[in-house]
Amino acid sequence: MNRLYFVLIAAFASSVLSAQMTGPLQRLTTTSAQVKDLAGTITAQDLRKHLTILSADDMEGRETGQPGQKRAAAYLKGEMQRLGMPAIGEDNGYFQTILFTRQKWDKIDLELNGESLRHLWEYSSAPSQNSHREMTNISELTFLGYGIDDPAYSDYKDLDVKGKHLLIFAGEPKAKKGNYRISGSDSTSVWSKSDERKLEIAKMKGAATVFVIDPDFKENVRNIRQETLDGRMKMAEATEADRKTANVVYLTPQLAKKIMGKIGKKVIRSRKKLEKTGKLKPVKIPVDLKLTQTKSVRELIGENVLGFVEGSDPALKKEVLVVSAHYDHIGKRGDDVFNGADDNGSGTSTILEVAEAFTMAKKQGIGPRRSVLFLMVSGEEKGLLGSEYYASHPIFPLENTIADINVDMVGRVDDEHADNPNYIYVIGSNRLSTELHRINEGVNKEYTQLELDYTYNAEDDPNRYYFRSDHYNFAVKGIPSIFYFNGTHADYHQSTDTIEKINFEKMEKIGRLVFHTAWQLSNQDRRIEVDVK
Repeated sequence: MNRLYFVLIAAFASSVLSAQMTGPLQRLTTTSAQVKDLAGTITAQDLRKHLTILSADDMEGRETGQPGQKRAAAYLKGEMQRLGMPAIGEDNGYFQTILFTRQKWDKIDLELNGESLRHLWEYSSAPSQNSHREMTNISELTFLGYGIDDPAYSDYKDLDVKGKHLLIFAGEPKAKKGNYRISGSDSTSVWSKSDERKLEIAKMKGAATVFVIDPDFKENVRNIRQETLDGRMKMAEATEADRKTANVVYLTPQLAKKIMGKIGKKVIRSRKKLEKTGKLKPVKIPVDLKLTQTKSVRELIGENVLGFVEGSDPALKKEVLVVSAHYDHIGKRGDDVFNGADDNGSGTSTILEVAEAFTMAKKQGIGPRRSVLFLMVSGEEKGLLGSEYYASHPIFPLENTIADINVDMVGRVDDEHADNPNYIYVIGSNRLSTELHRINEGVNKEYTQLELDYTYNAEDDPNRYYFRSDHYNFAVKGIPSIFYFNGTHADYHQSTDTIEKINFEKMEKIGRLVFHTAWQLSNQDRRIEVDVK
């Protein structure tokens, strides 16, 4: 029998399988045999090679910002170069650099007339918004309206505030007729969206501190309370040395009234005149305040690693499929190395193999029609920070990002499937797109025949895994996302999560499922639809 006969038989079989699903997969330009050959390059042997390197003791558990994470990033970069992927990162490289910071108050104290006030009850101040400062004696506040400097309205006109401590209202002023002065309408301007611009102006003009009278103090203090108490690493936009904002303290209206005393009447008159005429008359307020804002700061630099395969279709290549995995882990505890073979050396190794299959297709002239970004993130163990950074600072516009496929822990077998290792938990596939769910079901049925377990996808799942891996930072942006996961085990986040416990044959099958799902998404004629609210 000739090759054409086999191709026709394969096409017929594929159509039968498609008819058995909830809807047919869109036809691709590549043949089923070509796709199988590409998936066949994902092998247990190659997965073992990658994971042997990534989970070795000299990687020191790959903790973000530590030497082991840098070595892992260098290895991933080398693999991107070996595969011939273009350098699309910073400085014509393969990295997207992320600054992580943990800040906490060593001492936060505000005294009025020798009496300490209650932080988070009467006033609040977040460590991330302020520079470290020893006790400062404040004998005078300058009421400066709303602290705005805009072409349409300015509180700073002909006023020198260098070294002064300012008292301002939150928000922005209205005119006598009820419209806001800056926008000229009943809508607020950018000055009301956040206080950052006000604090930048104050810093630029040399002000020492900004005290903000906050009418919504009870609601707004929640975020500061959480930051003050949790002590977790967060994403940062700039180092402490590069801070561009003045120190800030938020006051309840009751405390502000107490601080102003009898001068408060002058402040009220000044505010009324401002709203009537658009011109501010600053008010000097004698006070006896002592403010202490001493803090400790820990800063780490992490890197997302970027592997890119440009699409071959001139019309579709601007659309991007993201395939993600975190490569960091929790590092060392004393002399114990937490190798993180499953979490998430397994997912990272899988992504490398899928990336190689895609680059091989491109070299054969049958590369994906859409572009594919292989995104290996750090900072997941610090709170999904690497993927959060990418979603906030995307290399490619999020509106052109069609989906995220996330691979996090795929090398082990949990107790529930001890008798059947050929399974994978699938999470999130139907949360935003029923088509994404159908595609994954369809390619699995046609190519890999794994048991797809949706236990952890239930909305009432107490583990809440849908919210606990890097796909979630894409999902919250409205991007359909699917998360592959083998479930937890006794070695999760232990020094015993080592390579000899990995089931590479299982990883091979899951890697091929990831490839087939990615191949379908990146090649079908129509972008998948977001059809779930």
